Amino acid sequence: MTLPPEHSRADSVVAPPPQCPAHDLGPGGVTRLYGKEAEADPMGLYERLRQQHGQVAPVLLYGDLPAWLVLGYRENLDVARTPSRFSRDSRLWNLAREGKVPPDHPLAPITTYQPICVFADGTQHERWRGAVNDAIARFDKRGIRRHVTHFSNQLVDRFCASGRADLVSQFADHLPMMAMTQLLGMPEVYSQRLVDAARDMIKGTETAVSSNAFVQETLRKLVARKRVEPGADFTTWLLEHPAGLSDDEVQQHLRLVLIAAYETTANLIANTLKMVLTDVRFRASLAGGHMTLPDAVEQVLWDEPPFIAILGRWATQDTELAGQQIKQGDALVLGLAAANMDTVVRPDPDAPIHGNRSHLAFSGGQHECPGQDVGRAIADTGIDALLLRLPDLTLAVDESSLDYSSVLMSRHLQSLPVKFTAQRPRPEVPADPVVVEPAVPSQPAQPVLTPVTADRPAPSRRSWWRSLRSWLRRG
Repeated sequence: MTLPPEHSRADSVVAPPPQCPAHDLGPGGVTRLYGKEAEADPMGLYERLRQQHGQVAPVLLYGDLPAWLVLGYRENLDVARTPSRFSRDSRLWNLAREGKVPPDHPLAPITTYQPICVFADGTQHERWRGAVNDAIARFDKRGIRRHVTHFSNQLVDRFCASGRADLVSQFADHLPMMAMTQLLGMPEVYSQRLVDAARDMIKGTETAVSSNAFVQETLRKLVARKRVEPGADFTTWLLEHPAGLSDDEVQQHLRLVLIAAYETTANLIANTLKMVLTDVRFRASLAGGHMTLPDAVEQVLWDEPPFIAILGRWATQDTELAGQQIKQGDALVLGLAAANMDTVVRPDPDAPIHGNRSHLAFSGGQHECPGQDVGRAIADTGIDALLLRLPDLTLAVDESSLDYSSVLMSRHLQSLPVKFTAQRPRPEVPADPVVVEPAVPSQPAQPVLTPVTADRPAPSRRSWWRSLRSWLRRG
């Protein structure tokens, strides 16, 4: 994919004034996936591109780098499932080989080749992905849920006495990182800076490079420590895996898991809370008992996927896709949110979807997210714990005032102000250490993560709270 010769380099492009109607159009009238329109209404932009170009559209990435945006459901699956034509190896990117994506480019943190499974295909991918899958499998979801419940109650205790809160900045933005740092074996480094850096890395902006450096240094120290002080955690399990990953390979996979899991789960929690509080379909269903919270989470994965797009495929050869001529070395962006709204798979976008997991919220093919069930467990457990503590939770502002900020890969709810009946924080009860049973090679069962906490209500009390919450919602 090439631009006219006079616009072959990003630094030769003179951007139009900020208020110019053509501000989001680049050389040759190609639409930018960054800028005012892309940030304000990405879904509207996707539909406009679909009408203009069909299921695959030419676009410009940051710095006016040309790429293809895949909008169709079938086309996304075709790209995701055909590594012989569309590889994850970013070293194939023709613009990178030409020096147009230097180390300080905003897209470098998410496109520069690293020794991790998301940049590999074939046997190398199987080696790395196998280590990640095996390490993830050593966590038991029941243990994770207990752990998440403990952290959720900690967060609620910080604001429950006020009767008001912002569930994005005070809950959704923190819970996933609290859980992930614990699971990775690094709870002592949890901080607001790590939260900010994790989110900033995928934005494709000027600060992404420095944020990436902070995360990398944090994880380098973690790997070095776990080499001499192993524990019952994800980092140690990667280091001990029979695949024999090097320290650098472990570090890069920790970065992948931490960043991807944090951003997707934080967005999933925020978007689900917003829908539970504002969408009449979910309010009625949840109150009446016809839709479980996991069902609501799945609906959100269709309507508001945590990653709206993923820059991550490069053509291995000249090929054709939905009538577009893709050249060898061209970059492709998987439009996950656009694919989920494709009428081919979803004729009526407003109809509720029950028990259908064929969405592409976690991509597809051999690179489909391996930790998606962990993310689901964190999201629905955290939300359930929040609703249990604050059963009369309601939105404190008009829904029309809620704002999103969008970047290439993610659409993030800025705030979710709520009000509720103020209550006293629970007495502080320190959680017992996480206990992981040793593995028994002869048995198929994996070690179970069992954080023992004293903050989870007894079954009878929990049942009473559920009944109260249901009664309040019906009233």
